[in-house]
Amino acid sequence: MIFLKARELAHYLISKKKSLDLASPEYQIERQDSDEIRKKILSIPYSEWKKRGFSKGGLNYMKKNAESEKPFTLNKHVRERLDQWICG
Repeated sequence: MIFLKARELAHYLISKKKSLDLASPEYQIERQDSDEIRKKILSIPYSEWKKRGFSKGGLNYMKKNAESEKPFTLNKHVRERLDQWICG
């Protein structure tokens, strides 16, 4: 949130924005790291992921993120691949 407000301040200072409101957040953060997503990522076998033509390294990266307690995001193309796995 601090980063986003700092960017808004910078845009105001260089006249990209006409007004500045530091009190209320302009952005909603949508979490992509729910317990359900974490469990689904951890349940994907490397062999099946690779059979579908996806990178083993990409799945390894996702599994490391899912195992940690830190928040994480998924790129659009990775979410699409994950959706293919979940639905497929």
